[in-house]
Amino acid sequence: MTLNPKQARFAQEYIIDLNATQAAVRAGYSAKTAYSQGERLLKHAEVRAEIGRLQAKIGERLEISAENVVQRWWEIATADPNDLIQFRRRCCRYCYGEGHAYQWRDANEFAAALAAASAAKDKKGDLVAAANEAGLGDWLGFGELPPALPTDEGGYGFRRDREPVSTCTNCDGEGMVDVHAADTRKLSGAARVLYAGVKQTRDGFEIKMQDQGKALDNVARYLGLFKDKVEVTVTDRAAALAAARKRAADAKR
Repeated sequence: MTLNPKQARFAQEYIIDLNATQAAVRAGYSAKTAYSQGERLLKHAEVRAEIGRLQAKIGERLEISAENVVQRWWEIATADPNDLIQFRRRCCRYCYGEGHAYQWRDANEFAAALAAASAAKDKKGDLVAAANEAGLGDWLGFGELPPALPTDEGGYGFRRDREPVSTCTNCDGEGMVDVHAADTRKLSGAARVLYAGVKQTRDGFEIKMQDQGKALDNVARYLGLFKDKVEVTVTDRAAALAAARKRAADAKR
């Protein structure tokens, strides 16, 4: 059976956005009945065959196969989100300090902190404000303040990328929270596939990811992994219904 012009046009329009209602409208069907017409046309065997032919033609031209698509879904489903963003526990300023005293990066940082604290004391001002003026953003931003008048008893050499020390008397081995986002310019493999962009928020940013649950569901459905479960459920319900009807019939006798 040959498709009429409207049916053929519907098939061509449908593969654009897979929206049956809009495809029906664009194919010339009434907007009032487009929804029902779209449903009817998708059930039409020849229309479905034409849609399949057009999709296969596009896939061939783009060198896309079902295997390629399923492979991409699988990469998304099994990617490790830690490759994009990590919630870390890092050492605090006291973990590696001598005697677990506050540890500085170097003598220059200590000197700047001491100068800021001295200035704040002389002016009876705010230590935090003075430290900010001195450019000690890292000192303050890490969530820890040294004594009002700093000393270098804890020594130098602080690195925030080290692990917490279990015997630390300041953090009790818990360390400090550090959220680390990967440099997305250097992503590769499954991590690059999982990454879906970055969103600027009022409090910072949000790393967006592809829906891993949906990707896994797509793979499972493509492989027919849910088929047996559905068939068993339907069979069980049918058997239960038949048994109930039999009991009702027996009760009337």
